[in-house]
Amino acid sequence: MVLTFKQLTKEERLDLSQIGLSLLLVVLARFCLGDTQLAVIVYIGAYLVAGFQIIVTAAKNIWQGDWFDENFLMTLATLGALLIKQYPEACAVMIFYRLGEFFQERAVAKSQRAITSLLDLRPDFARLAGQSEQIDPAQVKVGQVISVLPGERIPLDGIVTQGTAYLDTAALTGESKPRPVTVGQEVLSGMVVLSSSIELRVTKSFGQSTVSKLLDLVQNSSQQKAQTENFIRRFAKRYTPVVVLLALVLALLGPLVSGGPFQTWLYRACVFLVISCPCALVISIPLGFFGGIGAASRAGVLIKGSNYLEALTKVTTIVYDKTGTLTEGKFKVSQVLPVEPDQAEKLITLSALAEKDSPHPVAQAIVANFPGNIAIYKVDQVEQLVGLGVKALYEGHTIFLGNARLMEKQKIAYQAVAAPQATVCYLAYDGVYLGAILVADELKKTTKQALANLKKLGIKQQLMLTGDNQQVATKVASELGIAVKSELLPQAKVAEVAKLKEQLSPTEKLAFVGDGLNDTPVLKQADIGIAMGALGSDAAIEAADIVLMNDELLTLTQAILIARKTKRIVWENISFALIIKALFLLLGLFGLTTMWVAVFADVGVTLLAVANALRLVLK
Repeated sequence: MVLTFKQLTKEERLDLSQIGLSLLLVVLARFCLGDTQLAVIVYIGAYLVAGFQIIVTAAKNIWQGDWFDENFLMTLATLGALLIKQYPEACAVMIFYRLGEFFQERAVAKSQRAITSLLDLRPDFARLAGQSEQIDPAQVKVGQVISVLPGERIPLDGIVTQGTAYLDTAALTGESKPRPVTVGQEVLSGMVVLSSSIELRVTKSFGQSTVSKLLDLVQNSSQQKAQTENFIRRFAKRYTPVVVLLALVLALLGPLVSGGPFQTWLYRACVFLVISCPCALVISIPLGFFGGIGAASRAGVLIKGSNYLEALTKVTTIVYDKTGTLTEGKFKVSQVLPVEPDQAEKLITLSALAEKDSPHPVAQAIVANFPGNIAIYKVDQVEQLVGLGVKALYEGHTIFLGNARLMEKQKIAYQAVAAPQATVCYLAYDGVYLGAILVADELKKTTKQALANLKKLGIKQQLMLTGDNQQVATKVASELGIAVKSELLPQAKVAEVAKLKEQLSPTEKLAFVGDGLNDTPVLKQADIGIAMGALGSDAAIEAADIVLMNDELLTLTQAILIARKTKRIVWENISFALIIKALFLLLGLFGLTTMWVAVFADVGVTLLAVANALRLVLK
């Protein structure tokens, strides 16, 4: 689509107007006024119209101590051209440099809009159930019920209380297939209702909602720079002063060495300055990484910085949590084993009371198994025993619910249960063992394919670290064909990851993939922490460097491919820019090119590099 002049922003219209006026004055001076004093005045007018903004920017930067940037180079080069009375070329450099800047800014703005549109999730309003008035989502409190009509975006996270519908989740997860939801299921802000209206009870405030957190992640992603990006910035800071010094040497020593006129060598020095401008590198490299982050967002992968995107290309070892990562994480109570047959109801009730406020999927399965309304029961002093289970006080009585290690630590006599396909939760009431509840999980349908794809991509080592019992963990690992270490506390997982990192070369990276609160320490320990975004805990998502919004490991494969493509494009731009600039610098040194050609080459290289980077964004 071609934009009209009216569709441009005020700043863009001003830029084009100045460029057009300057070009018109140059044409007037060259073809109508001839070799006259008036022509010189018109040339200088054209130069100021096109270059005033650049000169002012250069002066401001010098005042702030930043001497050597592209504005300084262009100002110095064109003033040199004016000094030797090369008025048309001085004007041409400013005009085409401004024109190049205009197209660069348009391209960058387009890429930013493209990425922003991928995550254009912020809801405009919310509607309380039974009311037609639209209100600010920030005004809605946790626990209130809101209604969402077909075609509207869900403004807040919640649980469906009425209605069934299909949801468009593409913006969050990258999944194109609509997702069906019904009463009792969780929905996230940013999803769009496609079919019938639904009502939902809000579970998170607007500031803590999924959409708010995702927008924050994307907006802050540019703050974490890749090593390549930082290198280019450092290179540009050192490169530019060197170029200025070489141009000065060329202008002053050239006449002394060759015996040629000073004007000739000053002209060559000006050409040298024009072609040496590092715009292609400074603009296209950050844009390339920005585009890679945008492409990953489109695939349902949120990357919190270009440094993590670059690190993905170096991953050779991936460590996985089990529950919710390799498996569905949708547990169901498969068996209730009371010590006494008549205590089954008591076992179910006490276990649900202990876990009623826990976000862990096993805990939620136990609560869901309770036949009544668990919310009416009050439990005091609930304590999460990381890696062991939970302790709770109910009506003055102590409940312990957890694994065998918890029973042993509390010195409670219990009956061990052999259940290789299930998680066994033992319960003790006031120190007396009452029985066990078995909760089963199963592998995600795509897990095997995802791990196979990652192996094909060159991932040398894949293994599982889990706090689950050895029988369950071994069974899952054997199905997947990966190594496993089980019955690990969070600190033990951290230690294992630290050992694995020591075995890697400096060019290799380790990634950990998890979803739970207990995964937070190891997510931070890994070179790259990767969290599941839908089922994952808030703590895990906050600690992670990368978030898989659809909870599918297949998207990790996509993320790695995007990261590698981004790196390839970035280095294509670096190589292309440096080779072309080196060539034209040599041509300028020997007087084989002009300022006209130099500015065309500089602007052309920059625009081609930007266009190459945009391949990631506009695909």
